[in-house]
Amino acid sequence: MNKGTALITGASGGIGYEFAKLLAKDCNTLVLVARSKDRLNTIKQELETASPASVTVIDQDLADPGAAEKIFRRLESEHIFVDILINNAGFGDHGAFVETDWQKEEKMIAVNVTALTEMTKLFLKGMVERKSGRIVNVASTAAFQPGPFMAVYYATKAYVLSFSEAIANELEGTGVTITALCPGPTATGFANAARMERSRLFRFGKPASATAVARFGYEAMKKGKTVAIPGFLNKIIAFSTRTSPRKLLPSIVRWLHENGRQ
Repeated sequence: MNKGTALITGASGGIGYEFAKLLAKDCNTLVLVARSKDRLNTIKQELETASPASVTVIDQDLADPGAAEKIFRRLESEHIFVDILINNAGFGDHGAFVETDWQKEEKMIAVNVTALTEMTKLFLKGMVERKSGRIVNVASTAAFQPGPFMAVYYATKAYVLSFSEAIANELEGTGVTITALCPGPTATGFANAARMERSRLFRFGKPASATAVARFGYEAMKKGKTVAIPGFLNKIIAFSTRTSPRKLLPSIVRWLHENGRQ
């Protein structure tokens, strides 16, 4: 679909890694961003062996102040212009808000909200000027309701969804689209990192594969869809929140999360 350049954040594993494999087949250049330089270099070697794409790796913690601008300025200096941006990096945490670690939550907001917004801001202008571009912002089905015991994470994903829908509307007729990808529980390292692998949310039903979620998001991006929710049950759950009593939603989510408390 595209022979230009794609940038993927959180590319060292999970959904981001699967996006990288898909985009390597369609793009001349990939820019992979994550914290682990060794893992990125391994992926670079894998993708350059298996596809014609050239891969640039940037080991950058998006929680660092000014991280997005550092990435943008580096690529600008190398005359690399991004045609597809996959804002995939993000993480969560589990526990009662009164007990959780603020430093971790501050970094969560920096990655899930601030870096995503700034990356979009910086790379979007060039896309609009070229009248062509695609952005995928990875949100979550968490975006559709409040999340007791994951209050900050759910709030960050609600931001991603709202932000993406608003900018998508602004971009109508420009040749540029934004897709908010909203997966449900997915088999990545997320549950373990968020300390919720024992929760009912992850114990009931089989989490989707990262491969399937990335492929769904990739196809939705190509079609220019604004909101993409993989999985029939996830769609039902997401849309049912619009008709369910607002007061009831936190209690349901709390029940799904409670067994994950450590």
